[in-house]
Amino acid sequence: MELDSSSLNGVQVISVMADRIDSAGAIRFKDAVRAVVDEDAPRVVLDLGRVGFVDSSGLGAIVAVMKFLGPERKLDLAALTPNVDKVFRLTRMDTVFGIYGDVDSATRRAAG
Repeated sequence: MELDSSSLNGVQVISVMADRIDSAGAIRFKDAVRAVVDEDAPRVVLDLGRVGFVDSSGLGAIVAVMKFLGPERKLDLAALTPNVDKVFRLTRMDTVFGIYGDVDSATRRAAG
């Protein structure tokens, strides 16, 4: 799975360059994120702006990334499309993750 990693306001931003995170790609997604995570980044923002669909396996993969970061680091989500946002709200995972409308607001909040 193709990801783009950058730093903004001292926060690592990982942009998912795929339109789906589902059972077919969940393991590749987890492995790809683990490969690009900066071990020194206290906060990571996952930019899901291009992702139009997440199923239960994809949701599990995102939770696995959060667990991989451990309790000392924070994973926030940004730019959720309406369908993806709905999945997070219906499963109440919006209470687990910080969810932001765009990457800029997520990094400003994460940096502050």
